[in-house]
Amino acid sequence: MRLRNIPGAEQALLEYPTFVEQPTDYKTRWHERFQNDHPIHVEIGCGKGRFITTLAAKYPEINFIAIELKAEVVLRAAQRTEHRPIPNLAFVQYNAAQLTDLFGPGEISRIYLNFSDPWPKKRHHKRRLTYSSFLQLYKQVLKPDGELHVKTDNEHLFEFTLNQLSEALFQMRHITFDLHHSPFAEENVLTEYEERFSARGQRIYRVEAICRPN
Repeated sequence: MRLRNIPGAEQALLEYPTFVEQPTDYKTRWHERFQNDHPIHVEIGCGKGRFITTLAAKYPEINFIAIELKAEVVLRAAQRTEHRPIPNLAFVQYNAAQLTDLFGPGEISRIYLNFSDPWPKKRHHKRRLTYSSFLQLYKQVLKPDGELHVKTDNEHLFEFTLNQLSEALFQMRHITFDLHHSPFAEENVLTEYEERFSARGQRIYRVEAICRPN
């Protein structure tokens, strides 16, 4: 997602109680941040925040953490909570490639990857968030039987993802090549991107993967 530069975004984020300024301080201690022992679900790449804020409001018994690299993007997402406090939601500005800086082994119950950059050029495939090295990273922080939920509108990325998940010994379920015309559509929470592109007739692909030990 492309957003214009917002001067002072880093400073502006400090005004939002949902923003975590020093997230590495909470590694293995996120229960202290949320003041409970509820399961933790993480979205990597939250965009404008519609998906994660909707889930957090709907499921107060789960703690949600949204990770984004750029302050401007985090700020846009955090602004959704300006007039409605969501105590089980936290926003983090961090590089997902360093996920183990933020979470200890088995600290996460579920990870969401929604419409991640497909990096179409072959020389860039290692940057894909479903590349094998990232999948091994997720295994380090997911609980045994923890889940990875992936949605994309890119057919080639989806096929790549299924292959990578298989090779990494994830157990796949609920695979659909047309989410909005599937039995899973009713429970689906839309992202901004998803709503726009599905309205044009673009098919949405989705898979759930269960973390299994290597």
